[in-house]
Amino acid sequence: MSNTEQELQQLQDFITRYPRVVALTGAGISAGSGIATYRDAAGRWLYSTPIQHREFLHAAAVRQRYWTRSWFGWPAVRDARSNAAHRAVATLEQQGVIRLVITQNVDRLHQRAGSSAVIDLHGRLDRVQCLGCAAFTDREVMQQRLAHDNPHLATLSIPRGQRPDGDMALPDAMSASTRVPACEACGGILMPDVVFFGGSVPAERVTKARAALADADALLVIGSSLQVYSGFRFCRQAAAQGKALAIVNPGQTRADALATLRLKTPCETLLNALVRGNVTA
Repeated sequence: MSNTEQELQQLQDFITRYPRVVALTGAGISAGSGIATYRDAAGRWLYSTPIQHREFLHAAAVRQRYWTRSWFGWPAVRDARSNAAHRAVATLEQQGVIRLVITQNVDRLHQRAGSSAVIDLHGRLDRVQCLGCAAFTDREVMQQRLAHDNPHLATLSIPRGQRPDGDMALPDAMSASTRVPACEACGGILMPDVVFFGGSVPAERVTKARAALADADALLVIGSSLQVYSGFRFCRQAAAQGKALAIVNPGQTRADALATLRLKTPCETLLNALVRGNVTA
């Protein structure tokens, strides 16, 4: 029996024993869709310091940098397609196994795959919110407005250096002349509807996620190193409440010591085999 077959059997046994599951997903589940991850297999950060929430709010130059990089990076997220792992999670929801998906991702690929019970813990990249009047607009509208106000962007060579969450590695000088559109309703600052580093996850999302986990038999972590506390807190809750914890992630995680079951087969392979009932070599 191969290692994948062994781990599949272990996961099948886990779900049989704990049939009501909350899933917590991270960047690793979307890697197969072409979206970059933040960390390596050891959980080490791969990039320069990300934009902080306070910087975005208080510095126009930071907003110029963000929206310039996002203009280049957004299409990759917009055009990404859900993969076998996303579809397997949706199937497990339809089968009544997964009661809720708590995702740390902002790509909406779970919803595209068919999952309906999803908490976007860190928000969603496909819309923009005004910090003045709180109105939402579609991210693609922002893309069109950026292109209209900055025709020079279309003449620049598309750089290589795709980063997570629609970011793109660019020299800061490329953003110096970018005109950032304001809210069409009130003239306020526009911000992607995501939780930047240093920002706070809205309390109602955390409360809803905690309540679902309290009612579940187990927590299933998929594709996350759990280095960020916003996700790790649910592993701590599971441990405190005596609930089983299974982690599917090739690299090490912050919650390995808390895990009831630790699986390292790539999530696409393992979850696809789980819903199909077989292992494809």
